[in-house]
Amino acid sequence: MADPVRRDILALLRHQRLPAGEIAARFAISRPAVSRHLRVLRESGLVRDELVGRQRFYALDLRGFAELTAWLTQLLAPPA
Repeated sequence: MADPVRRDILALLRHQRLPAGEIAARFAISRPAVSRHLRVLRESGLVRDELVGRQRFYALDLRGFAELTAWLTQLLAPPA
């Protein structure tokens, strides 16, 4: 989440799933660099991927955000 490219990818996926190529086309960095960002997001549980034919589609994984929200809530809770 600290990387601005990853935050931008998450924002792109907010309303719809997108193929990897379309995600990569929206950035001025190499496709392999975007692929690495997508892998980090997938491994962290924030996005999921699905292979449809020859395209890999990415979508937000709300379960990962629930875990992140719970952790942030605990972190930001006032001391008892």
